[in-house]
Amino acid sequence: MRLKDRFGDAAAFKVVGEPVSLDDAAELAKSDPYQFQWWALGLVGARPVDEKKGADKGIDGRVYFQDEKGAAKEIILSVKAGKTQVSHLRDLRGVFEREGAEIGVLISMDEPTKPMRAEAADAGIYSSPGWNSKHPRLQLLTISDILAGKGIDYPHQTASTFKKAPKHESEQAKSEPLF
Repeated sequence: MRLKDRFGDAAAFKVVGEPVSLDDAAELAKSDPYQFQWWALGLVGARPVDEKKGADKGIDGRVYFQDEKGAAKEIILSVKAGKTQVSHLRDLRGVFEREGAEIGVLISMDEPTKPMRAEAADAGIYSSPGWNSKHPRLQLLTISDILAGKGIDYPHQTASTFKKAPKHESEQAKSEPLF
């Protein structure tokens, strides 16, 4: 308000923040695909690859998890702001197999096509020996899915990492009243 009072209509400005809706996400994907990529990776808790634009070798982000005997496992992510095709999924499959990752995830604005779903299903299942659970090796996530609360399907601990220590009471506290 103070800017408008001081400068009049010349103070017109646009406030830009993080997308909170599908329409906002589509606008960011159109206007700045690279920032869209970083934003989408943040939604699923992925670590962006520290490479310059275009030099990521098919890897936009990574997520690590622990499985049996504390061995670190990896999830490779690819983010597509524009139209997606089954070839994007095949490329991702080649990348996560080349890297020795357990799971690959394609995040996109568009709903996956039937051939994309078939390609994802063909990649098989990751069986977690540490958690005794099964997870698709190639996963398709849309921004709509993520905004609705869906995340990457992988073995991860949901409980606290540390066991709570028992409460200790001194002998004096047990026998004497406070007041």
